[in-house]
Amino acid sequence: MSRFAPEKPDAAKEELKPAHRRPNMVGLMQSLPGFRDFFPSDCARRNYITGTWRRVARSFGFREYDGPTLEPLDLYRKKNSGGEILGQLFSFTDKGEREVALRPEMTPTVARMLIAKAREYRKPIKWFSIAPFFRYEKQQSGRLREFLQLNCDLVGDDSPAADAEMIALLIETMRAFGLTEKDVVVRVSDRKAWMEFLANRGITDESKARETLAVIDKLERENPEELDKKLAPLGLDLAAVRSFIESGRPAFFQVLRENLSARGLAEFCELDLRIVRGLAYYTGLVFEVFDRRQERRAIAGGGRFDRLLSDLSDGKVDLPAIGFGIGDVVLGDLLGDLPATRALMESAVAREQACDIYVVVADESRRTEALGVVQLLRALGRRVDYPLQADKVGRQFKDADASGASVALVVGEEWPKLKVKNLAERTETELSQEALADWAANLQTPAP
Repeated sequence: MSRFAPEKPDAAKEELKPAHRRPNMVGLMQSLPGFRDFFPSDCARRNYITGTWRRVARSFGFREYDGPTLEPLDLYRKKNSGGEILGQLFSFTDKGEREVALRPEMTPTVARMLIAKAREYRKPIKWFSIAPFFRYEKQQSGRLREFLQLNCDLVGDDSPAADAEMIALLIETMRAFGLTEKDVVVRVSDRKAWMEFLANRGITDESKARETLAVIDKLERENPEELDKKLAPLGLDLAAVRSFIESGRPAFFQVLRENLSARGLAEFCELDLRIVRGLAYYTGLVFEVFDRRQERRAIAGGGRFDRLLSDLSDGKVDLPAIGFGIGDVVLGDLLGDLPATRALMESAVAREQACDIYVVVADESRRTEALGVVQLLRALGRRVDYPLQADKVGRQFKDADASGASVALVVGEEWPKLKVKNLAERTETELSQEALADWAANLQTPAP
């Protein structure tokens, strides 16, 4: 028998199959842990988030790109990709005997793409993507196993101006959702300063330095006794780490703050050396966004990865880069919790799901004409619904209200005259068939 041919069912084998491996019909009707169903209202909220991301990124001159959902496992094993990520991969061997993984983040993918085509693009390269990612980790507040993420990267410029531009893009993305400096803060730090601190303490080996930073990255999530136990074998103690955090003043921060001040954004940004970021490939500026109430994990994070392209290409391509990612889970939770941002989101959701016009077929003998009206309105770009079967006029108007349409267009015995009913104001006007196209083109409806 071919190795790919399906095996015939065997009743005896089925009887002996362990209970935990038998098909569970209840389980089959549920999504997997950490994965989501998106019903229409959920899709509308997702579209609100991704649409806002896309609009702001484009306003900064960024161009959209994408990459494959499945990548070679070696891409994440490569130097500087980070050990924690490797433990969270959805990885397997495919039918071609290749070791592959669902992408857990975008940075290695964009680095691979840039290594292949960097010479073809003017510098700096400004790209963004909005895509799903997968990490097999414990479910907890703000973390799922599949999530959407905005990734923005600026490649080929290592200046402080490039750093400030990326922080400004991050802040403007927050502001576009109605978040203010009273709601969120960008906490910035410097991996380079941390590496100098560790070197002064005798930790010069790169792998040991990474291990130390991975411990320090949990400073706010683990108790002091546990942290001290983990730092002791590395030649450090918590008191020395805290002293550095309190006294460190990296030179870049003043320049960054002056740039942001010129844009009116300085109040969103604070120096906080507790931020080190867990991924090993960061080389300089690192940053994370938190809600001011500190009720959630980081909303966004990123930093400089000036050596990653060189490391992945074995020195063939050497370009500085800075980037960040914003996931939809924590951000969506925050937007839903704050009254002002929730109102903005729900208003956008209502607009996206609403029709512009509902065509009421008041006289079934005029259904053919009504279908022509529907076709014309849709061809003009209007979102239009109508009853698929004969129904009472009163019920049709209830459906019109439920559709979110601002007006109902009544096709009845008055044809070729139509009635236009404003559903909010409950007013009525008359419209001729000849004027229909002009009327529809000039109809004012809320933007989706």
